[in-house]
Amino acid sequence: MSGMLEPEQQTARRKSLAEVLKELRVAAGLSGDRLAVRCAMSQTKISRIETGKVLPSVIDVERILQALEVPEQVAHGLLDEARRANVDYASWRAYARIGLWQKQTEIKALEAASSVVRQFLPAIPSGLLQTPDYARLTLTPAVKSGPARDVERAVHARLDRQEVLRDPARRFVFLMPEHAVRWRRAPLAVMADQVRHMIQLSALPNVEIAIIPQDAEVLSAPLNGFVLYDDRLVVIELFSGEVVLRDPRDITHHDHLFEYFYEHALTGSEATALLEGVADEFMRLRD
Repeated sequence: MSGMLEPEQQTARRKSLAEVLKELRVAAGLSGDRLAVRCAMSQTKISRIETGKVLPSVIDVERILQALEVPEQVAHGLLDEARRANVDYASWRAYARIGLWQKQTEIKALEAASSVVRQFLPAIPSGLLQTPDYARLTLTPAVKSGPARDVERAVHARLDRQEVLRDPARRFVFLMPEHAVRWRRAPLAVMADQVRHMIQLSALPNVEIAIIPQDAEVLSAPLNGFVLYDDRLVVIELFSGEVVLRDPRDITHHDHLFEYFYEHALTGSEATALLEGVADEFMRLRD
């Protein structure tokens, strides 16, 4: 995937974009103030974009290029560059080097800054929904090539994140297929407790858990999990790391994906009944 870049390459790409935008403004004979007026932006924002202190969105770049009357062929190339610059990739190895618990702290800040968080979880319930025992097992590397981590510190940080669910000013929607609930990531007793914990959390007024039943006919495949933070960005989780997308077109596409899968899900009392059945099944198997 050519769009996935290491941090050094991402920084160079964004610096190059900033320099090109400044060169185009100078070539057009416009001051930063004049360009700001044409773009309906502040002069401060133009300056911060050109110095690389602020990463412009694709829409920002489009407005600047239109104001500078940049030829269409050149504009297309720069817009493609802006879209690539608005993609972040970080590997789990990189997070492990600084401490996976710090990643949990970053997610906590992002969740606290969002009014609506929608998670599509094709393989496993969200960390916001996990019990301590379930979180401990999911954070423990199962594959030998998985990066080493301070599991207990990561578990503590993950559980600390869950306080945001008690904030009535935030809304959370957790959407997952039934097999994500059934996937045996832990002993049966832990699995049963995990499902019952989800049922309890679904009673919170600002928390919704939607389950796509196994017998539902869904034409689109759940290729990966993703999280939508308002309409600002989408985070996609991969085996090797995660990708952050900020292009409005990418956000809109994932919004449509979420709505498509949501249309096939059970919600409210129907979702609760399904979860209760799964929990009871785990307990029967344990006995």
